[in-house]
Amino acid sequence: MDTASEMRAALFDRYGPPDVLYVGELPRPVPAPGEVLVRVRAISVNGGELYGRAGRLRAVTGLMGRGFPKRVGLDLAGEVVAVTPGVRGPQVGDLVWGGPGRTFGTAAEYIAIRPRHLSPAPAGLDPAGAAALVVGTTAITALRDKARLQPGERLLVRGGSGGVGVVAVQLGRALGAHVTALAGARNLDLVRELGAHEAHDYRTTGPADLAPFDVVLDTVGTEHPAYRRLLTPRGRMVAIAFDLDRTAASLAYVVLSAVHGRRRVRVFSGTQDHRLLADLARYVESGAIRPVVDTVYPLADIAEAHRALEAGGVRGKVVVRLD
Repeated sequence: MDTASEMRAALFDRYGPPDVLYVGELPRPVPAPGEVLVRVRAISVNGGELYGRAGRLRAVTGLMGRGFPKRVGLDLAGEVVAVTPGVRGPQVGDLVWGGPGRTFGTAAEYIAIRPRHLSPAPAGLDPAGAAALVVGTTAITALRDKARLQPGERLLVRGGSGGVGVVAVQLGRALGAHVTALAGARNLDLVRELGAHEAHDYRTTGPADLAPFDVVLDTVGTEHPAYRRLLTPRGRMVAIAFDLDRTAASLAYVVLSAVHGRRRVRVFSGTQDHRLLADLARYVESGAIRPVVDTVYPLADIAEAHRALEAGGVRGKVVVRLD
């Protein structure tokens, strides 16, 4: 391999709207001891990237790193092209999925990454479908590990047609729950097809219109108190989004709710772990979970991909192909 060669990557030199994104060239990474080099075939666009690109995460996290140019991309599907000595597991030629954890940078032709953040991609999925599903590890952590969702319990998924939501609806059904999803009107048929027993338009159905739930999964980030009040006495709420228009108040409420009261709010920072990815692959290969891809863009149209997600109404995932 020519380690001096360059690669294409999505970059931005200042915070701002999708137009700040461009495709530039960076040195192709050389994997350090204990890392593998992956040729990235596809990524998905995640909501956190939109806020990071716009500069709205600076007060919350250092995820974007210091200095410019900055990079985007949190997940990947691709092929292992180099392995350093001592690495166990991935081999050259393996098709893998995953992501680097809590740093951006997968929107590039190559990435050096620790094997613990990768797992064999599910059989039968193309790169676009695999990239669209990596975020499913968040749904597994939220419903299975944090909420400990049980068969027969009532589950509410806010944002049921979004990237995490479409997986959560399917996973909730697979875990034996009675699933209610909130989504936009044009996406109600989709969430029903994915397994929701009930589907409601979030614009016309509010907390006052809904029955109590054992588990609430909030992928939206607003009105936490109102949805927390829907919980049964032993209910659990998992919040994976915050109101960035009221960041301090939103974070404070979730932190206090996680400590006080019976109806506690669980919160966590998702990451790609090879064990979670392997669990997700089993759900996919069993037919319990399938990808939902809204649109696939080439890397050259990375700004348009961000613009599409920012506009809202996306069904599942916006995906960017790099091959």
